[in-house]
Amino acid sequence: MEDLRKRLLKTEERLTYLAQIRDGSEWANFTGLQEKNERLKSAFYDLGEEALAEEIRSLEEAIAFLEKRCEENLTPMDRVRIVRSPLRFSLKDILENVYEEYTELGGEDEANIDPSMVVAKANIVRRVKKKTVTQQVMVIGHEKGHGEEFRNGGSSKPWGNEKALRFMRVAETEGIPIHFYIFTPGSFPVEEYPGAAQQIARNLYAMARLRVPMVSVISEGGSGGAEAVGLADLRMMFSHGYYSVISPEGAAAIEGKIREGEKLPKDLVEGCADRLKITAADNLTQGTIDRIIQEPSLGAKRDDFAFFRQLKFEMIRATDEVVLKTKSLRAFRAYEVKVKNAEENDGEAPHIDISWDLNGEEIKRLLALRSKKYRNMATHAFSGKPSSMSKVYKQFCGAYYSFRYDLLRSHQKQVQKVFKDVSGEGSVLLRQVSAPFTAAYDFVSRKPATKTTKTVISKTTAEWGEPEFGDTYTSPLANEDRTVTCPNAARYGCKDLWVPDLYGEFCGVCENCGHHFPLEYQWYLQHLFDRDSIREFNPDIASVNPLAYAGFEKRLDGARRKTGRKTGIITFDAKVMGVDIVVAMLYSDFRNGTVGAAEGEKFVRACEMARIKRRPLLSYVHTTGGIRIQEGTLGVVQMPKCTMAVREYVDSGGFYIVVYDNNSYAGPVASFLGCSHYQFAIRSSRIGFAGQRVIRETTGQDIPPDYHSARNALKRGHIQGIWDRREFRRNLHKSLMTMGGRNLYYR
Repeated sequence: MEDLRKRLLKTEERLTYLAQIRDGSEWANFTGLQEKNERLKSAFYDLGEEALAEEIRSLEEAIAFLEKRCEENLTPMDRVRIVRSPLRFSLKDILENVYEEYTELGGEDEANIDPSMVVAKANIVRRVKKKTVTQQVMVIGHEKGHGEEFRNGGSSKPWGNEKALRFMRVAETEGIPIHFYIFTPGSFPVEEYPGAAQQIARNLYAMARLRVPMVSVISEGGSGGAEAVGLADLRMMFSHGYYSVISPEGAAAIEGKIREGEKLPKDLVEGCADRLKITAADNLTQGTIDRIIQEPSLGAKRDDFAFFRQLKFEMIRATDEVVLKTKSLRAFRAYEVKVKNAEENDGEAPHIDISWDLNGEEIKRLLALRSKKYRNMATHAFSGKPSSMSKVYKQFCGAYYSFRYDLLRSHQKQVQKVFKDVSGEGSVLLRQVSAPFTAAYDFVSRKPATKTTKTVISKTTAEWGEPEFGDTYTSPLANEDRTVTCPNAARYGCKDLWVPDLYGEFCGVCENCGHHFPLEYQWYLQHLFDRDSIREFNPDIASVNPLAYAGFEKRLDGARRKTGRKTGIITFDAKVMGVDIVVAMLYSDFRNGTVGAAEGEKFVRACEMARIKRRPLLSYVHTTGGIRIQEGTLGVVQMPKCTMAVREYVDSGGFYIVVYDNNSYAGPVASFLGCSHYQFAIRSSRIGFAGQRVIRETTGQDIPPDYHSARNALKRGHIQGIWDRREFRRNLHKSLMTMGGRNLYYR
C-alpha cells in the first residue's frame, strides 16, 4: 500500500505541474483527471489493493497521454513556465549530480556575498577504459533555489557578478576550464557600487580575453543578467529553456503601453513570447547558441538522474571540443568520430583522455577562435554587406598604416634615439674642452642681470584656435520666441530663459545654475569637431526586421523617414583641434538610440578602423534606450560582440573614451560603453541600468529622483568626470593629448 500511496502522490504532482505549464488553461479531460485523483485519495482505504492499483494505473496512463500531447504543442510561454517551475532542477542539483565533489566559494546559502550567484571549485570524472580520470573545473552560475527568498529568484546583484569575476580570474591563474550555468530572469537593477550595468560590462571585458576554455549552458537567460556569465567559447541551451532580450511580460508592457499596476492581457504576453523567438530551437537557428541539450518530456526535474548523466557527458564533450580546436584539426576530427560512436552506444562517454591544459600557442588560438566566433554573430541580421572594393580598401589601409606606423615610425624612433645619444655625448665632450674659454669670455663680457620671461605659445591655440559656439549651426529650438523656466529655479533662483539665447549663445545651458537642456545630435556634429572634417563610413548598413516581428517594419520605415538614416548609430572619421579620431555616435532620433545587429556591426567596424589607423575611438552617447527588443537575442549578443571588439582595440594600444549625454541605459551601458576605462558624462545626463518602473517592480522600492544622475554615477565610481557642454571640445582635446595607449598615431 505504501508504494501505491507514493504513486498516487506522484500523479498529483504531475497534474499540478501540468496545470502550472498550461497556466490554468482547460484542455482535453484535465479536470476529470484531477477529480479522479482527488476521489482516489479520499477512497484510498475503501478500495481493495488490486482495484486501487488498477485505478492508479489507469490514471497514470491518462496523464502520460496528456503529457505527450502537451509536449507536442508547447508554446514559447509554456517553456517559460517550465523554467520557472519550483520542480525544475537548479545549479545545486547539477553540482550534486554532475560533478564528483565540489567546494562552494564565497560563502554558502544565506551566509554568502550574494546567494543568487554560486561559485564552486569542482571535480568532474570520466572513465577512460579501466581507469578513472579526474579533472578540475570552476563552476559559476545562478542559483534560483527551490523557494528560498534569499536566492532572489536567481537575479544576481552587482556584488554577485563581481564575485563571479573574481573567481574567473582564479580559474585563469590555475589554468582550469570554467563551466557557466545561467538560471536568471535578469540582473538585479541597483546602482550601488559596483553597479549593475558597470559590473556586467567588467565581466564581459574580462571574459573576452580569459586564457582558459569556457563553456556556458542556458536554462533561463534574461538579457544582461545572462551575459554577465554568458560569454563563452561554446554556448549551449537546455531544450526546454529560454533565452531572451526581455521577459515576455516586460515586452508586453512596452508593446501594449500598459500602465504600471494594470493587468497584462494574457494573449499579449503569449504573443510577445512567440515573436521574441526565445526557445532553444529559435536561438540555434539564429546562431546565438551552438548546441541544444535534450531534456525529458516537459523538462527535467530535480530527480531526473538520467538527465544529469547526459548533462555530464555533454559538459565533458563541450570542454573537449573547445580544447581540441586549439590543437590540430586532425585531432579534432578523430575526436568527433569517437563522440559519434559514443552517442550511438547509449551516450557513453568517449574513451579518450584529453588534457585540458593549454600551452602558450594554444591559448593564442583559443582567443583567436573566440574573437572570430563573436565577430561572426548576427551578421545575417542587417542589410548592406561590405562590397569587394571596401574589403580591398580595408586590406590596403591595414597594410599602409602598418607600414607607416609599425615599420617607418619604429625605425624613425630608433634613428632619433641614436642621434640624440650621439649628439648628447658629443656635446658633453665639447663642453669639457671649451668650458675654461667660455668662462673667461663670460667674465669679460658680463652685463648687468636682467629678468627675462620665456613665452610659451600653445600649439593648440596658435594653430587651431579656441572653439567658438553659435557661428556655424543654430539649433531649430532657438527659433521659438518664448521663455522657459529652469528646473532648478525654485532651488537656485534661476531667471526665466529666453529660448533664442538659451539655444543660441548659451548652448542650452542655464547661465545661473549650469543645468543642461537637451540638444539635438546635429549640434554636436557642428560644434564638437573641426569644420568640414567629418567623413562618415559604412552608411549603407541598415537595420532590418530579422525576426519578422509584427509591426516592426512599419516602425523602422518611420524612423528612416524621420532621420534620413538607416540605423541608430553614426560612425565617422573626424578631427578635434587637428587630432584625427574615429567616432561612434548613438543618437535618440532613430528608435531612441537602441542597439540591434546593424548598430553592433557598425560599432565593431569603427573599432577595427580605429585599430588599423591607430586613432583614438570616441563613443558619444547622445541617447541610448538599450538593446532593441524587436531583434531578440540577435540584439543581446551585440553586448559580448561589441565588448570583444573594444577589448581587442584597447589591447592593441588604442584609446577608447565614452561620453554620455541625456539618457543612457541598459545593455550598451552594461557592455561596450561601461567597459571603457575613461567614461565621462555631460552635466544633467542620466546613466543607469534600468528605469524607475523596472526598479520598483523588481525591488519593490521607490528610488529618489536623482538616482541616475551624473553626479551620483560619479560618486559611485561609474564615471570618471562630469563635463560642461560648453567645455566638451576643449576637455575632449585635453583627454586626447594626455590619455591613451602607446599605439596612437600621434604618440
